[in-house]
Amino acid sequence: MIVRRSLWTFALLVACATGCTRTGDGSGTSSGQHAWLVPGTLRIATSLTPNTLNPILSTQQIEVQAEALAFDPLIGTDPDGRDVPILASAVPTLENGGISRDGLTITYHLRRNVKWQDGAPFSSRDVAFTYHAIMNPATLVTTRHGYDDITRVDTPDAYTVVFHLRHPFGPAIHTFFGPSDSPYFILPEHLLAKYPDLNHIPFNQEPVGTGPFKVARWVRGDHIEYVANDDYFLGKPKLRRIELQLVPDENTIANELRAHEVDWFMLASPRVYPNLIGIPGIDVRLVPMNGFDAIMFNTTRAPLDDVRVRQAINLAIDKPRLSREATYGTTIPATEDIPSQLWAYDPHVGTNRPNVPKARALLDAAGWRVGSGGVRVRNGQRLVIGLAYRSDSATDKSRGVEIGAMLHDVGIGIELKGYTSGLYYGPPGVGILASGKYDGALYTWYSGIDPDDSTQLLCDQRPPNGYNWARYCTPEMDAAQRAALSHYDRPTRKRAYAVIQALLARDAPYAYLWWPRQIEAVDSDLQNFRPNGIIETWNAWQWSF
Repeated sequence: MIVRRSLWTFALLVACATGCTRTGDGSGTSSGQHAWLVPGTLRIATSLTPNTLNPILSTQQIEVQAEALAFDPLIGTDPDGRDVPILASAVPTLENGGISRDGLTITYHLRRNVKWQDGAPFSSRDVAFTYHAIMNPATLVTTRHGYDDITRVDTPDAYTVVFHLRHPFGPAIHTFFGPSDSPYFILPEHLLAKYPDLNHIPFNQEPVGTGPFKVARWVRGDHIEYVANDDYFLGKPKLRRIELQLVPDENTIANELRAHEVDWFMLASPRVYPNLIGIPGIDVRLVPMNGFDAIMFNTTRAPLDDVRVRQAINLAIDKPRLSREATYGTTIPATEDIPSQLWAYDPHVGTNRPNVPKARALLDAAGWRVGSGGVRVRNGQRLVIGLAYRSDSATDKSRGVEIGAMLHDVGIGIELKGYTSGLYYGPPGVGILASGKYDGALYTWYSGIDPDDSTQLLCDQRPPNGYNWARYCTPEMDAAQRAALSHYDRPTRKRAYAVIQALLARDAPYAYLWWPRQIEAVDSDLQNFRPNGIIETWNAWQWSF
């Protein structure tokens, strides 16, 4: 997700896959560090605003990054896409017996030296509790995808958890408390079991995890303070403090980075990329991701309930030009949702090239005729579409204007509607996207290590049950997704994803614009910073100056 939430098994996930921009200025201290550093403290800034620090309630990427400092998953991933055991002592596989031969049982063995940040022991009961909290119908989790395929969770001892499945589930290891498109971390049973649900509890602002840093204070709308958890089971963190500053304006953050008032601009948008290049002592990293930026269509709302209108919009957009002009070449023009570096990508499906004559022909066939001012009309109604975007994203506003100009060339008018990120990606009943209060929306999705895109495309993932905020639903897509999800072997899954990509090209619930690369501008003195394109804070205990 930027949603949230992505967030791969490919070797291109290296810290500087397409190169780093590194500039030295000779102003370091005698120890080789820059004089502007605050000893033992990492100062991070982001323009995004978290709504919660409870991992199972998250809807935004910034929430996942913030929570990963304080909580842990069972399984993580390194920058090369390799699975890394975190709370689990080993990664379950068919080869080691962690995944049963019939694919219906997955067994996790847990580490034995883990404590919660309040000193209580961590055990298999916490894993089982977190599963039940996710499945509690009263708790407003955004998705139960995958978890609802679990029939029961057994805890034969304090250090063993066994998941029993209804059917084989291909993305299981990367979904169940792993690096999925909706990463859920483990919660403490001893603190939370007393609540009927977890929606509005003090813990959501003052969490207690097993992670390398403790949340010391969250001043909403301003900053979050963390202190080192010296009892962390993977090793005492080298940093003593982390400050996550919440700054709504990206230009302000860029200026703070230039003045070295912050050490890391987290999740920068492409719009500020030129301002980050060449800052003395700052590395700018472009990290490959399994994700996309798109126009998401509310397929239940006219005129976007007509596939011809959606296809026309997709064909009217010059994606290569949009990528160059709106993202300064930091992104790759997209065909469909799965990026070209991922094993499930099909090079024969979709297009990233414009076809204006075909777009016009589709609108003609749908009965829309060019009217005054160049905007098409049908039955007295002008073809004007509301395009929602995040008002705190300079890139969104810029590309919204450019898209509007491209669509006007085929007779479609655009009305831009800006919302803060918190409102935009809020939960059902509150959020603009989750509640369906939009026509089209500029949408960013960060996925996990697996190509699984079913949380956005299955019928049963429509709100309030998942991230299918486009409200797209067809039997063919459901069948293809089930084939991809019910097998562990890659060839079978690859064939299923070829069908999925073809259906997306046919039905156009999204106009996929580009595949992003995560932009991280960070002080060159920060050691062991190894972003993986999913959870950039995954190895925070190893960071140091």
